[in-house]
Amino acid sequence: MAEDYIIEMKHITKRFPGIVANDDVSIGVKRGEIYALLGENGAGKSTLMSMLFGMYEPDEGEIFIRGKKENITSPNYATELNIGMVHQHFKLVSNYTVTENIIMGREPKKKIAGFLPCVDKKRAEEEISALSKKYSLEVDPKAVISQVNVSVRQRVEILKMLYREAEILIFDEPTAVLTPQEIEALLNIIRSLRDGGKTIILITHKLEEIKQIADRCAILRRGKLIAVKDVKSTGTKEMANLMVGREVSFNTEKKKAEFGKEILNVKELTVLNEDRFPVVKKVSFTIHAGEIFAIAGVSGNGQVEIAHAIAGLMKVGEGDILLNGKSLLPLNVRERIEEGVAYIPEDRQEMGLILDFDLKDNLALKKYYQKPFAQSHVRNRKQFELYGKELIERYDIRCANSTDTIVRAMSGGNQQKAIVGREIEQDASLTIFVQPTRGLDIGAIENIHRQIVDERDKGKAVLLISLELDEIMDLADTIAVIYSGEIGKIAPAEEFTTQEVGEFMMGIKEA
Repeated sequence: MAEDYIIEMKHITKRFPGIVANDDVSIGVKRGEIYALLGENGAGKSTLMSMLFGMYEPDEGEIFIRGKKENITSPNYATELNIGMVHQHFKLVSNYTVTENIIMGREPKKKIAGFLPCVDKKRAEEEISALSKKYSLEVDPKAVISQVNVSVRQRVEILKMLYREAEILIFDEPTAVLTPQEIEALLNIIRSLRDGGKTIILITHKLEEIKQIADRCAILRRGKLIAVKDVKSTGTKEMANLMVGREVSFNTEKKKAEFGKEILNVKELTVLNEDRFPVVKKVSFTIHAGEIFAIAGVSGNGQVEIAHAIAGLMKVGEGDILLNGKSLLPLNVRERIEEGVAYIPEDRQEMGLILDFDLKDNLALKKYYQKPFAQSHVRNRKQFELYGKELIERYDIRCANSTDTIVRAMSGGNQQKAIVGREIEQDASLTIFVQPTRGLDIGAIENIHRQIVDERDKGKAVLLISLELDEIMDLADTIAVIYSGEIGKIAPAEEFTTQEVGEFMMGIKEA
């Protein structure tokens, strides 16, 4: 490879029990470029970069940094080589401040009374403040991590790298949990880092983001390197087809909806947060059998609280929620599930899965106490195994050890497939999808969109809550736009334009 490569990974192979995560992969990254790693969930992107950052060691192959062969045995050694990594799931201590998280392990010291060493916290906060302003990563150095939002936490992770003087910056699915506005801000930050001389590796499956900022992209599929493409001269359609290995459709085919009976009736719903402040204000809507009802809105406008209230995760202040004519308010979460509510939550790790359980137990979470999974309080472990294998096959859940795979070890996208599969198999009359394709690749998105439409066509009621406006316009039969906890307009999807929905979302248009 040419001498201007700052990173060379040659013939890298990494195996885990039951799976080859990387199979003879060779890439070279030029100094000062934005290099994207593109692939489906579980294609081996994060594993490859985890070896560059010292979290794993390759079984075969060599790694060269600035032309010198390196044996990167730990993240600490990677840091010494000026390599930093922002992980998809942040590595922050929630009850520490922004400054304490950034300086951890690199604390500036001072001496009290001339001989007692201690951390110079004031100096550290001043350094963090200056660093954040230099790179347009504004943060409050004194803020506690548990009290800041996702985009601020991500800025803290980036500042951790910059504080350690990283020259090579690895971003693992950096936009997976961000709103569209936050994504645009982050892409601008990444551009400015590149313009400041940093080398960026971007692990992603979002084609439009690659087109916006990357110089070149390497496409991985099932652990193998398929192609390295110049981004400017390669269309998103070609990238998608290479990534998935087949022709990909960007639009969901669906027939005209045929509405049946009323399934869900939300009446004058008000939901209060922990501070007793109304975050949902007198919201009313109905969803029929065979209808995809979508709520569009900017993050934080009450749409997730509506879903929580229906599922029984938040108390209702006023109003009522009727499912098939029966009020859900007196029912607990399990009773609502048994009544016919299925729920795909926004946060798959916090609410959707028990990460340290294996896959078969997670897939049976809603059924483990029922026949044939249990009889006379004795569980039938064989049934868990059979059911798990059935869902792995049906929903293309990729995992190293079949049903025995610990869910924490699975990629984010395959965790999401597991939740979607589990909830659809509930055969509920109402299925709530909140951000169902967040963090998924184009092939998985296409598959989940088809499953949502299939649920509608089976006569189910579907409540879709998404920050992706294109997703809502593509799937919805009916759209409600929410702003500041209130529904601005409800109408058939064909009566809305994308621009009009956006204006209602921003609160600049009234019905």
